[in-house]
Amino acid sequence: MIERQIQVTTADGEMTTFVYHPDDGGPHPVVLYLMDAPSIRPALHDMARRLAAEGYYVMLPFLFYRGSPFKEFGTSDEEMHERRELMKTVTRDGIMVDAAALLDIAASDPAAGDGDIGAIGFCMSGSLVLALAQRMPERVAAVASIHGAWLVSDAEDSPHREVDNIRAEVYFGWADEDPTAPADQIPAVEASLEAAGVNYTIDYMDGAHHGFAPPGGAHYDEAASEKHWERVLDLLARHL
Repeated sequence: MIERQIQVTTADGEMTTFVYHPDDGGPHPVVLYLMDAPSIRPALHDMARRLAAEGYYVMLPFLFYRGSPFKEFGTSDEEMHERRELMKTVTRDGIMVDAAALLDIAASDPAAGDGDIGAIGFCMSGSLVLALAQRMPERVAAVASIHGAWLVSDAEDSPHREVDNIRAEVYFGWADEDPTAPADQIPAVEASLEAAGVNYTIDYMDGAHHGFAPPGGAHYDEAASEKHWERVLDLLARHL
């Protein structure tokens, strides 16, 4: 396994990014692996390695770079407040800037494939992968939103409404207990996707809480997490 930490230059600064891929057998399809609110930590590194071991070129960017140098966050009140403020710097417009810079880097690496890509987002990044699928349909063939947050609002530009241009197949691992995405929002998501003709699957993870996927977290749910792995690996294998 090849693992590298690189600096990716975007229009907004230097974005620390971790790259993982097998050491032979390439080029490998690119998958953008987008962090949740707790940010990059050992659990996400391990998940990115697990995905790369399946034959993918995985890019894990530090999305808080517009407001902070790279660091691992603890659980103190001060750091939790800092993360809440940094989350405001992560936007659907911003991820387009980030993705373009990441794909430029991948294009210069012979280990990375130049065809369709996948994107997987956790928590706050659930809406970001939808934005990538909507705005980059020529490249994005498969996306997964895992306990995605704030997918539905009353705003005209609510993430669930901006789906009319999506070519990718979309997977949702929807947590049962999730104040950021209550179950009563599922019909609105389904209605928008069906009206747009999007191929999608929603797995409602009965009994699972927001944050069920990354190991080590307070709400880690092994059964729900392994189900999301099964679904995501199948999705990527079929499209990439």
